[in-house]
Amino acid sequence: MFSGLSFVFRSVMRLSLVSQIALGIAAGVLLVIVSPETASSFALLGQLFVSALKAVAPVLVFVLVAAAISGHKQGQPTHIRGVLVLYITGTLAAAIVAVVASFLMPTELTLDLTGVTGNPPSGVGEILTNLLLSAVANPVTALMEANFIAILAWAIGLGFMLRNASEATRQGLNDLSDAVSGIVRGVIRLAPLGIFGLVATTLAEAGLGALLEYGQLLGVIVGCMVFVALVTNPLLVFWQIRSNPYPLVFECLRGSAITAFFTRSSAANIPVNLALCERMKLDPDTYSISIPLGATINMAGAAITISVITLATANTLGIPVDFPTALILCVVSALAACGVSGVAGGSLLLIPLATSLFGVPIEVAMQVVAIGFVISVVQDSTETALNSSTDVLFTATACRRAEARQKG
Repeated sequence: MFSGLSFVFRSVMRLSLVSQIALGIAAGVLLVIVSPETASSFALLGQLFVSALKAVAPVLVFVLVAAAISGHKQGQPTHIRGVLVLYITGTLAAAIVAVVASFLMPTELTLDLTGVTGNPPSGVGEILTNLLLSAVANPVTALMEANFIAILAWAIGLGFMLRNASEATRQGLNDLSDAVSGIVRGVIRLAPLGIFGLVATTLAEAGLGALLEYGQLLGVIVGCMVFVALVTNPLLVFWQIRSNPYPLVFECLRGSAITAFFTRSSAANIPVNLALCERMKLDPDTYSISIPLGATINMAGAAITISVITLATANTLGIPVDFPTALILCVVSALAACGVSGVAGGSLLLIPLATSLFGVPIEVAMQVVAIGFVISVVQDSTETALNSSTDVLFTATACRRAEARQKG
């Protein structure tokens, strides 16, 4: 018996990490079908995995970005500008897709929830103010609270200051970066068990019944995200590299979207994306900065969520909205979502901001937020999968375009 189990274990361990994760997903679904009560008891595995990722991500980002900038040689090219152009273009394209889909398939909501409370942002100005204040937070506090905006600011500043440090100091920082990266690789190896626990618990507790009432709304949101992932993003990649984009697209979806779907946090998926970039042999000077930055500002999924739900609210209340106004207001709200990036369900709190621009009362807006949390089992997971995998995709695109230019 033990020899048989040992053979199965060795066979599983020889599989790729993605294959092991797929087995974990299948095992989680099977356990829910056989015994939902037992499935709920595996919640600890998922909680430990996500907590470990969230714990190591702030330290990794801080050390990796600081080491990359301090070790950068003058005149050595990085491709951050190209990545930023793709981030901004991708968010705008996602907003356009969402607005077009909302006009083609108008959705109405059943706004009959009571006792809904919340604390949404009061306006874009407040969000931008909080964003600036977050950037100058105490670095120790930022690491403890996973304030990635402040972590990036301090890491970039420290990296530039250490450019003139001694070689020994910069090498020590690189050694520390390697050590933290080793810990991250160990955590990622536990992904199959963690995702097994997340799948089993999520399906056992939420099920799919709660999603049926809002099926059309969820269908429009998820449909837009799938369209962006498989049509819009490949077009942007083709525009940059002038070759078949789908091998690169599918590689990023396999390596990043699966874990992001279940962790539902761009911040928690940063170590996964960094490891994927390393396997793809991308430029470390680029991805060590662009991946943490993307988890903070690359908001294609948020653009879709906010746009679709906001326009569904306006349609329900009979508020006339022309296409240009819908596009402008939803893009502004999606860009402001960087203030709540990395948090599971964070984009939903920006919905009252967007709806207020259409004159929707806050009481109604918070009912809409509640609906958003009902469908967030799928919506937020899909949104994070799109956001996080796009971080890697656009980083790889910028790096490969630069390589092609150098060869040409």
